[in-house]
Amino acid sequence: MSLAPLVDTHRIVVCVGSGGVGKTTTSAALSVFAAMQGKRVLSLTIDPAKRLADSRGLSELGPDVQRIPNALFERNGLRCKGSLSAMMLDTKRVFDQLIERHARSERARERILANQIYQYVSTSLAGTQQYMAMEKLFEVREDQHYDLVMLDTPPTRDVLDFLEAPARLTTAIDSPAVRWLVHSLDGRLSLLRKSATVVMRGLSRFTGAGFLTQVASFVRDIDDLFGGFRQRAQRVAQVLRDASVAFVLVTSPHPQNVGEAAFLSRKLRETGIVCRGVVINRVHRSLTQTSAGQGSLAAELRALGMGETPAAALLEQMMRAANDEQALASGDKMGIARLERSLPSATPCIQVPAFDHDVHDLAALASVAAYLAGTRTLESAPE
Repeated sequence: MSLAPLVDTHRIVVCVGSGGVGKTTTSAALSVFAAMQGKRVLSLTIDPAKRLADSRGLSELGPDVQRIPNALFERNGLRCKGSLSAMMLDTKRVFDQLIERHARSERARERILANQIYQYVSTSLAGTQQYMAMEKLFEVREDQHYDLVMLDTPPTRDVLDFLEAPARLTTAIDSPAVRWLVHSLDGRLSLLRKSATVVMRGLSRFTGAGFLTQVASFVRDIDDLFGGFRQRAQRVAQVLRDASVAFVLVTSPHPQNVGEAAFLSRKLRETGIVCRGVVINRVHRSLTQTSAGQGSLAAELRALGMGETPAAALLEQMMRAANDEQALASGDKMGIARLERSLPSATPCIQVPAFDHDVHDLAALASVAAYLAGTRTLESAPE
């Protein structure tokens, strides 16, 4: 089992999953692997986890693309044949750049950027962050500077919001009620002018006439800007359903995470998206059985200079730890079997062991990548 073919055959790889299951680490490790294989990689995150920057030798991760020096790979004993760059999504900045690029005139651009409704929509409206992440993908997928774009998404439930963001945002901005408001303020509803005037007068008592004018101005300008906001949002939504995009589901064997992963996989399929691979992190391995009895182990401990009582006490602790590890491994095995039953047949499932150290640098990410690429397996990992 390997995720290497996904990296080779797709333009965009999206990592999804619950919080705290190693999704950011998986995304970073795949980025490192692809760069080492010779690809020019951009790692994009909308989850501002500081450890993503730390693991790549960056003091912080911001909205500007930052190139990880190849010399840093070399200092970690690695060879980077390609390149690795990283950035974190800045929602308002992406929205501002869209306005600046597509506004029909400088005057229209300034009017939108100064609009109070735009200030709210670009920073606080539900779904804006997720939609702008998709807009960024829409942009960078055509950028010839990169062969592969890795997207690290928010936790599970937010991912579903992420997929539905274009529809939600257009419903908020481009709804029939808002359209009615625009036409009413424009004075185009001749048949309803009298009733519209009454309604508008009532609304203005609560919101102020200036607020209503700001709403109407914003909707008109946005519609002119995108040539139909709804149509553009639909095109953006199609990006994640393109054949060049692969989804990787990340989870752990913990029962709760397995349940969330099965739920997310099902929901994604309902939207027409199939996970091309599953990564199961922090898997406990079954310990190799030893032919040596407890008496032999106690003798070895005594040979190391331990007295009879300390050796017996340490041996008891060792056996208890081994039994606990074996119990965890058995539980993980059942969780993995449950998850595999919920997935479409032939879905690659990659198991990554529970490391006894934190993954905090490029060398450690490369170790994780070895499992993801199939060059190491749980069975071949040292105990």
